[in-house]
Order: sequence, then structure tokens, then C-alpha cells
Amino acid sequence: MLSTRFTELVGCRVPIQQAAMGGTATPKLAAAVSDAGGLGMVAAVMMSAEDLARELDGLRARTKAPFGVSFIVPFLHERELVEVVASRAKVVEFFFGTPDRSLVDTVHAGGALACWQVGSKEDAVAAEAVGCDLVVVQGVEAGGHVAGKIGLFPLLDEVLEVVKIPVIAAGGIGSGRTMAAALAAGASAVRMGTRFVVAEEADTHAGYAEKLIAARGRDTVITKAFHVMWPDTPHRVLRSALEAATAFQGEVTGELFLHGKKMPLPHWAVPNPTRLTTGNIDAMALYAGESVSAVKSVQPAATIVKEVSEQAESLLRQWASRLK
Repeated sequence: MLSTRFTELVGCRVPIQQAAMGGTATPKLAAAVSDAGGLGMVAAVMMSAEDLARELDGLRARTKAPFGVSFIVPFLHERELVEVVASRAKVVEFFFGTPDRSLVDTVHAGGALACWQVGSKEDAVAAEAVGCDLVVVQGVEAGGHVAGKIGLFPLLDEVLEVVKIPVIAAGGIGSGRTMAAALAAGASAVRMGTRFVVAEEADTHAGYAEKLIAARGRDTVITKAFHVMWPDTPHRVLRSALEAATAFQGEVTGELFLHGKKMPLPHWAVPNPTRLTTGNIDAMALYAGESVSAVKSVQPAATIVKEVSEQAESLLRQWASRLK
């Protein structure tokens, strides 16, 4: 019952896309998700074309299954990066910014599928109009960088009425029940981020993971306070992180280790703490979606995919039988 237009188009077994979460979504995590049947993703952030090519070649050596790469458009300054990715990944995704036909054409020229993550019906229509093969619709429940202005299901309802390409539902999806609900509503796949932040293969600071495990959906908040490096953009974080950052008095909260490089992390900076980050972890951007209630423990990515997809399939069968 979990075979959908998404799985057929992408070539994976399970309609789950793992969100590409900055330094957290490592090639190891993406490979584990892809090998488990989903679509693993990495983020092309703060990398040169040469480093990105090396990372993706390493990821291909880890898995023969499809994987994807995500760009945040305001930080995409070299078109060469898209060319590098399109020749190596199955899916190239863009987030924020108006859907751009020239970017989509570059993706197609490299042999990949083009996807745009949007937060409105209008942007979903625009994504299809410029040739995207897939569209992610993000509800306001999502963790991290938030483009959505309304809840996932009202937005999903609007979008499914006006686009024909496969739609991936994002925001508040962390369990088999929420996955089943999105698929039953007409989505071709779901996108999960928060649940994978605490996967064993993710590059997540232990203190951050512990906070997620202890949190519930009501413990998250949308704020523009974490603005350094990306001003005036809403993010959903743990409320405790906003409170700790507000109380913090220094100019630098710690030191971030990303892509083999160390860099000071300014107060109110956008990057979240990775495994080797040092400093005041509690006062950093601890991203979390409303699905954080489903985060119970650190698990292998394959276990997360299996647990969520099997529960979703079981529920869909139950619901179908009740309607007969």
C-alpha cells in the first residue's frame, strides 16, 4: 500500500524523504535512509564545488540507492554547484526563493529530478509551471527554517487541488499515524526532519538530542530571533533554546565544527550544534518541529524508517477495511 507516484518516480521503496538539515544530515545518515528504502538527503551548504563533488562521490560509494541534495536559494551563489549535484544525485531540491526555470533546466540537463519546497499554494503552482517534477509543501508545524504560514493539512488540501505533480507533505510528520494521515489525504510521500535529528548516523550534539527526546510539540516556538547569517527568516526551535539565548550575554556562544572546519558561532547564529560543537549548547538554535513528541530515543535511521512506514501501512489497511 506504500507504493506511490513518489516511489515510482524516484525509485525508492518507501515514500519517506529525510529532510536535509544543514550539518546534521550527514552522508552517513542519507545513505542509511536510502538503504532503508526512503530518500536520504544532504544539504549543499558552505561548500565549494570541489568539496561538494567529493562528498557526493563518497555518498554514492556508500549506497547504490537514490539520494537527493537540497539548496537554500538565498545561499546559492554558484550555478556550478547545481551542475555538480545534478550529475550525481537523483533529486535536486530548492528551498526559499521564487521557483526558477533556469535552475530547474540545469537540474534536468544533469539528468536529475527537480523539486521545490514551498509554503503556499501559489508557490506550488509556480514550481509546477517552471518544470519541477516534485513539490514539497511545508506546513507551519515544521522545525527549522519555516516557509509555511498555515497548517500542513489545510495547505495540502489547497495544493492538491491545483497541481498534478507528486506532492510531498512536510511539517509535523514524525510517526506512522501522521504519515498515514498525509498519504490518505493525497500526498505521494512525507518529509521527516526532527525524527532523524536523533538518528545514530546524524551529526547531532548529544545535548541537543537529549533536549529533543525530553520535549513535546508544545515546547517549540517560531521565532526570527536566530537571525545572524540569515536575517528576517522564521525558524521553529525549542522554546528552551530561545529562553537560553535571550539570557546569554556574550557575543559568541561557542565553536562550530562543520565539514572539517572550525568556526566561531555568534550569538543568535542560524547553525545548530553538531556533534563536536563546543560552548553554550543550550543557547544555540535547537531546531524542532511539532512532531518532536514522536522522538523517544536515539535510533538507527533504518529503524526509524521501518517503524514509521510499517505503522503507516498497518493503519492504512485498517482504515481501508473499515470503509468497505
